[in-house]
Amino acid sequence: MTDDLLRHPDFPRSSGYDPTWITAAVSGGANSLWLTEWLTEALELRPGMRVLDLGCGRGGSSVFLHREFGVQVWAVDLWFGVDERAARIRDAGVADGVFPIHADARSLPFAAGFFDAVVSIDSFVYYGTDDLYLNSLARFVVPGGPIAIAGAGLTHEIAEVPSHLRDWWEPSMACLHSADWWRTHWERSGLVDVALADTMTGGWRRWLDWQHTVAPDNHVEIAALTADCGRTLGYVRAVAHRREDVTPDEPIVSIPTAYEPHPLLRA
Repeated sequence: MTDDLLRHPDFPRSSGYDPTWITAAVSGGANSLWLTEWLTEALELRPGMRVLDLGCGRGGSSVFLHREFGVQVWAVDLWFGVDERAARIRDAGVADGVFPIHADARSLPFAAGFFDAVVSIDSFVYYGTDDLYLNSLARFVVPGGPIAIAGAGLTHEIAEVPSHLRDWWEPSMACLHSADWWRTHWERSGLVDVALADTMTGGWRRWLDWQHTVAPDNHVEIAALTADCGRTLGYVRAVAHRREDVTPDEPIVSIPTAYEPHPLLRA
C-alpha cells in the first residue's frame, strides 16, 4: 500500500526512490521529494551550482537535489540532528556534494552572495513570514539568483478557521498562507521579482496520501483533509529572483554607543 501511494506519475523522479528510504528521510507533514520535484520544475538548476537547502529536516530533499541535478547542496536545519543527517548523506553516496550544517535560518553562517540558488521545502512558513526575513536571506544568493519555496499552505486567505478544520487547527497554523499572499509578501519588499506563485493541482490529495502513508492513526488531520477536499488546504510554491539593481540592507549586529553621565532628577 505504501509503495502504491508513493509512486505517482506526476513525480517520476521521486517514484524511483525506495519507499522505506523516503519515509525514513523526511521529517514532517509532506513528502519532501514530491515537493522538491514540483518546485524544481520551475527552476533551472545546473551541475556544480551551489544551493542552500534551507530547513532541510533530515536531508531527504538535499540528497534528491544533488542526485537529480548534480548541484552542490548545503543542507541546513535547526531542529533535526546534524549527525543523523550526515549518516544518511554518507550512506546515499553523496557526501562529496551534500554538506550538513546545523544552523538557525535567522543566523546563517555564510558569506554574502555565496549561493547560486536557495530552496526551502515545507519549512519557510516557520520563519519567512517575518517582513524583514527576505532581506536577510537575499544577501546570501547571487544577484539574479532564485529563492524558491514549496510547502503546505492555503488555497486562499481566510478571515476565520472553517468549522470543518477547527478540530485540527492549532494557533501555530496561522503561519499558513496562500500563493497569492506569498507573491504580495515578497513583491512589497522590493528585493525580488516574483516569477511564479501557484497551488499544486490536487495537492490536498497528495497531502492526504502522505498522511495515510506515514501517520495512518492521525485521524484528526486525515478527517480535516477529507472534509476540506482542497477548498482551503493544499500545497503552494513560489519562485522569485533577487533583483540585480537592489542591494539588501546589511544586517545590524551591534550599535556603537558611548555612555555620558547626566543628573538623574530635575534640579
